[in-house]
Amino acid sequence: MTAHITHIWRLLKWGRILARHGALRGIERDPLTPAPVRRLVRLARLGARVPRQPRYADAFQAIGPAAIKLGQTLATRPDLVGEEAANDLLRLQDALPPVPFETIRAQIEQSFGRPLEALYARFDEVPVGAASIAQVHRALTTDGRDVAVKVIRPGVIDQFNRDIQTYEWAAAHVEQLGGEIARLRPRLVIANMKRWTARELDLRREAASASELAEAMEAMPGYRIPAIDWDRTTGKVMTMEWIDGIKIADRAALIAAGHDLKDLAARLVNAFLRQAIAEGFFHADMHQGNLFVTASGEIVAIDFGIMGRIDRRARMWLAEILYGLITGNYKRVAEIHFEAQYVPPHHNVAEFATALRAVGEPMRGKAASELSVGGMLDGLFAITRDFDMQTQPHLLLLQKTMVMVEGVAHRLDPDINMWETSGPYVKGWLRDELGPEAKAADTLIENWRTLQRLPGLIKRIEDAFPEQGGAPPPPPLTEVKLIRVGGGWRYALVAVIAAAAGAGAIWGAQLL
Repeated sequence: MTAHITHIWRLLKWGRILARHGALRGIERDPLTPAPVRRLVRLARLGARVPRQPRYADAFQAIGPAAIKLGQTLATRPDLVGEEAANDLLRLQDALPPVPFETIRAQIEQSFGRPLEALYARFDEVPVGAASIAQVHRALTTDGRDVAVKVIRPGVIDQFNRDIQTYEWAAAHVEQLGGEIARLRPRLVIANMKRWTARELDLRREAASASELAEAMEAMPGYRIPAIDWDRTTGKVMTMEWIDGIKIADRAALIAAGHDLKDLAARLVNAFLRQAIAEGFFHADMHQGNLFVTASGEIVAIDFGIMGRIDRRARMWLAEILYGLITGNYKRVAEIHFEAQYVPPHHNVAEFATALRAVGEPMRGKAASELSVGGMLDGLFAITRDFDMQTQPHLLLLQKTMVMVEGVAHRLDPDINMWETSGPYVKGWLRDELGPEAKAADTLIENWRTLQRLPGLIKRIEDAFPEQGGAPPPPPLTEVKLIRVGGGWRYALVAVIAAAAGAGAIWGAQLL
């Protein structure tokens, strides 16, 4: 186990980098910051030249790969780090200098136990992309297929494990201080980041996620996931179909190629809604660098290291919350928050509905370009403190992805109305899931599953209450009240038994 002094030293070192970028100013000035944390912050910035404008994203990038992932996680938490910091952290990019090719070659050959040439007929030495965890090279397989090869950067797994231990240590110590920071649940923030990162560090899991999402989205026209080459995939190397297309961020190139940007934006939003609401399994890293448009107009997603999953009950609540905000049914949205136990029961439903109205009404009737899912989420974060709402870890990725998708869609079509685009899909899904036909189908399925469990239940009852054997049943026994052996009775009973045993022994000796 890492020593306390090691964690403190790492925090001071990272704090020094944050201070030089002005990223500690908000923590120091926030009246809700616990005094011990404020003292540590002052110590970290002692003698540093602090810029007037904080550069949060630059600071996390300077610390290293694990900090980049932490920064991307904190970008989803304006309630925790403040709106200014969250917006700046959205700039975080995974771009890092590439690892030398010989190191990558050694990593691949060690993973497969074979020479590189036995797997790929051609392998481009210059990567097409280098991120904090892995880098991607273009290659040609020995059977002639054009592929992209993703390789984990050597040493990055050990570095992540070391850094995350310190994040966990710091979060636990801060949370035990109680108060507002405990409500924000920093330990859960780090736990979620650790879980997301663990998936990214095992490329077999990323490949499995891509395969699962491809199956789920088969029925969605115009949206595709590249095929995985399982024979050339291990925990540290993943090979998948190469995609020739235009990055969705290149608006001018998309227009020049004749693509309908309004259709692309609407299709992207509906693809996300299908994943999150209908399937409960969604691509949680849908930024512009991970989305391409092919010559045929298909949207193709890549990089499935970060995936989100929501169970059916939570999806029902989510869909009702979205539709309630779209239609202005704040009372129903408030009721769902209480049903889902997001808001403690000692609060008033009507008061919470009024607070939600304060978030939703300013957006109603505005031009499409002024509407924002991100703005709505910021408003919801603002009322969480008043109603003692704890962080909901299973919704963090969803919130982050909603903001991402809105940003990409808005760049494609500045006039897109996220509410109008998502409304019909959400309404249709709720009708299908909550309508009488769906309820009848759910009842039939539940009853059938109950019937399937009956044989096992009967077997367990028979085991507990076996049939009577050949002997007749015993006669009823008279109830006898027993002495409660305790206190003085215990010693008296022991004395009586000992006396009886002694008398029996003497009597037996006389008979002999």
